[in-house]
Amino acid sequence: MKKMALHWKILLGLLAGVLWALLSISFGLNTFTTHWIKPWGDIFLKLLTLIAIPLVMFSIITGVAGLADIKKLGRMGGKTIFIYLLTTVVAISIGLLVVNMLKPGNAIPEEQRVKNRIAYENWRDNTPGVLPVDDRKISLDPAYQSFKSEDLPGTIDDEAQKEERQKELNERLKAAKEAKERGPLSFLVDMVPDNIVNSLSSSSLLLQVIFFSLFFGVAIKKIPQTYSEKLVFFFGGLNHVYLIMIDMVMKAAPFFVFALMASNMVKMAGDDVSHLLSLLSVLMKYGLVVLLGLAILLFLIYPTVYAFLGYREDESKSILGRYKHYFSAMGPAQLLAFSTSSSAATLPLTIESVQKGLKVSKETTSFVLPIGATINMDGTSLYQAVAVVFLAQLHWIDLSLAQQLTIVLTASLASIGSAAVPSAGLIMLIMVLQSVNLNPAWFAIVVPIDRILDMCRTVINISGDGLVASLVERWEQKVERSKKI
Repeated sequence: MKKMALHWKILLGLLAGVLWALLSISFGLNTFTTHWIKPWGDIFLKLLTLIAIPLVMFSIITGVAGLADIKKLGRMGGKTIFIYLLTTVVAISIGLLVVNMLKPGNAIPEEQRVKNRIAYENWRDNTPGVLPVDDRKISLDPAYQSFKSEDLPGTIDDEAQKEERQKELNERLKAAKEAKERGPLSFLVDMVPDNIVNSLSSSSLLLQVIFFSLFFGVAIKKIPQTYSEKLVFFFGGLNHVYLIMIDMVMKAAPFFVFALMASNMVKMAGDDVSHLLSLLSVLMKYGLVVLLGLAILLFLIYPTVYAFLGYREDESKSILGRYKHYFSAMGPAQLLAFSTSSSAATLPLTIESVQKGLKVSKETTSFVLPIGATINMDGTSLYQAVAVVFLAQLHWIDLSLAQQLTIVLTASLASIGSAAVPSAGLIMLIMVLQSVNLNPAWFAIVVPIDRILDMCRTVINISGDGLVASLVERWEQKVERSKKI
């Protein structure tokens, strides 16, 4: 009998966590769950956060500095990265569109949503360095004083403190107003670090780490090869170390996920089983929204763009024929991606499918597809956008347009450092949540259905790789023909 695969163990851990939460709520074991099970979930969260920033940094530096013969392939490289980033922005935009239209996070009962909001405000007020997402504070509103402090620790319900609460509210309103008055290029200023050590010490400064990593990687290409090869080797080794650290953590993931799932479900539901069941129902709606966004990419955007811009000249003149050919060519790689949830594991078959099916040259595939396995995470980026907005909706937080644009920018850049391994998107989700000042621990809420979504978004990732390779190939062919004229 073959050893059970890790993803099945994780699924069993998730199921066990949900079942334990039901038992804990039904038989009054919530205190035991909080004191003896929850700490293991906290350890899991800390380990993932510990790995996240160094992994992003070393992955980007290694990827940029390790590009072979960047002068010869400079033109192709510029086109490749531009198209990859463009498809990523399109994917995130589609994700934001569907989640804002369908609002899956609004489906939970209003009472539970109010509790979630107050819990968020308590976390925000007690976490140094976290800025308010909006200017509301319902825990200070008399209309919600039925939510007592013994139910939600940190909630103020003492009438004698009314003046102090009003003063605090005025300060927050002033801070929100100042944030709105910031200049249009302030986000560019925020991207550039003045001290990379400080940036590395705060997971909310991910954009600064990404900027430094890109800058550092490009600079390595400018120094003599004798030194650059050693640096690439060094950072490549560090990158592998952190990938192994992820692997080590993931081996214990079934137990950690059980603890995380059980404690979070108990915390969300309290003493009411109906709250837990309503949460699971909302998660199903969230999953359907993610799948809808992924389906738009896979069945509408990718094949349509290929049919008009990426097809071979000797292919069928019919748009429908080109549409079908795209799927027949990429089908084997898509099936393998679905089963492995790993762009890296699927890479050899992706190369073969793109070369033989889409008729892209070896020179193009050997350059474009490995880069794609590292920086092209359209499915992961779309999922992150939907997940962040969904979690905000779940906690009665309405993200502004500027904050959602921050998600677009952060998720686009974070996808560059998202490792091509199963569930790496969860690590990036933590960082994107922090970029808009939301609680990174919320990522555990979407974990129960992450596995199936991970399989689906990996299909999107490698499908996008094939499309970009064909676009770069046709673009280069046109450039070469124009030179001969």
